[in-house]
Amino acid sequence: MKIKTTYTTTDVHVAGEAYRIMKEAPLGYYQSLQEVNEQFPIIYEQEMKLLLNEPRGFAGLNGCLVVPPFKSGVDAAVVFFNHTGTVPMQYGGIVAVITALLESGQLKAKPSAEYNIETVSGVVTVWATIKDDEVKVVSLKSGPCKVVKNHVPISYLDLQTEVTFVQADHLYAIFDKVGLPFDMEIENLPEINQWGKKVIEALGEESHDFNRIILLDHSQLSSGRIKTVTFRPDRYIVRSPGFGTLAACGSYLLENGDIYSGRQIENEGIFNARLAGELFKKNECDYSFSFSARGFITGIQTYVLDPTDPLSEGFLLK
Repeated sequence: MKIKTTYTTTDVHVAGEAYRIMKEAPLGYYQSLQEVNEQFPIIYEQEMKLLLNEPRGFAGLNGCLVVPPFKSGVDAAVVFFNHTGTVPMQYGGIVAVITALLESGQLKAKPSAEYNIETVSGVVTVWATIKDDEVKVVSLKSGPCKVVKNHVPISYLDLQTEVTFVQADHLYAIFDKVGLPFDMEIENLPEINQWGKKVIEALGEESHDFNRIILLDHSQLSSGRIKTVTFRPDRYIVRSPGFGTLAACGSYLLENGDIYSGRQIENEGIFNARLAGELFKKNECDYSFSFSARGFITGIQTYVLDPTDPLSEGFLLK
């Protein structure tokens, strides 16, 4: 085996969503994190393919590049990326990064438990509770979320329903599960996938913009619980209950008067992972939420690039 390049990464999952954190970046001089973000798809093209594509990665894997901060008073700077390029914000990525930095000793614990992470979307403040050298919980706040369109009728084949569009970290299309003939359980995944396929086709047929689709079951809302399945446009199911999903659903429920300010809700995904959040602030039509979650380090790996490998750029199966 010939070794051309090596990268050591830390893998962390947050409520089932996987993040691969790299700290060894190609050398270069940048004046701002925005410049790193803009140049990333070109300068880090090899790293994106090497670390996220199969056989080393998979279609749902998220990437985090940690670099020294550019702003004063900041503990670390992060660029988030996926298989196609950079992503402005990943709340789960923030939890993953602060967990990896603190538990590896690369970031010293503070008595205040408050840390600032620089992103292209701004500086994010998080609070990390540490016990027995483990990060037990990370708390953070969302950006503004807004209901864009409410109760938009959808008619496609035998599908007669309504959708609500909410702008959070993505533009979410939210569908109420009421009336659907299946429960949101893993054994019903074939039916859920078929529903997702039809809804994606319906939104495309009617030229609706969206980045994510949410199927929401709020039948247990009186107990402070909801259940969701979130689809990407390529029909891939997001593994985590999702910070953005929780914020979008919270905005939807608040807008409809189904919950009130300060009420904590817990979102359960189809794989039984859970995330908790509550309304933090309301400004006119915008909502902000506070979240709490925990990250778990799943491995520390060294990946190599063999120039003779015929699959050096990897592949993706979805």
